[in-house]
Amino acid sequence: MERETMEFDVLIVGGGPAGLSAAIRLKQLADEKGEELEVCLLEKGSEIGAHILSGAVFEPRALNELLPDWQAQGAPLLTEVKEDQVFFFSGPDSARRIPNALVPKTLHNEGNYIVSLGNVCRWLGEQAEALEVNVFPGFPGAEIIYTEKGEVAGVITGDMGRGADGEEKDSFEPRHGITREVHTVRRGLSWQSG
Repeated sequence: MERETMEFDVLIVGGGPAGLSAAIRLKQLADEKGEELEVCLLEKGSEIGAHILSGAVFEPRALNELLPDWQAQGAPLLTEVKEDQVFFFSGPDSARRIPNALVPKTLHNEGNYIVSLGNVCRWLGEQAEALEVNVFPGFPGAEIIYTEKGEVAGVITGDMGRGADGEEKDSFEPRHGITREVHTVRRGLSWQSG
């Protein structure tokens, strides 16, 4: 079966905070240099943020660097941490509060925000699209495309419109090949680039 192939300068697989931030920063750098850069971001979820664990304490230092005017742009960082309390549990019914002076600095969250990380990713997706990143939710990278030299050339997306039995439905759409000049693959804490 012949498949449609789309070519981009940069392909990012994964629409989490790291993939979205990489796409945004690449477009910012290209804009600063007055260069055209076609960036594609694939996300397996039906929408950006659909596959993100929700609750998090968010330290905004990286966001301050990436999008300094994030507050004016309506970033969903709404609940600032006002106080930390750390307890030592010595049994199912007993706990003792640890004085803040004895709590390691890394456990202090004043100035951070309690967020829905899914909402933060949806907002980052909007910022990426505003910079003309090609964001494709609902397109998992199902297979890697290799060159004759064994280098990663892109990905093939999964088929769309198959029933639970694996048969093609009326809405069937075959897999697409998406190639790149440079790619990044984001999956949780792992990183691959080439």
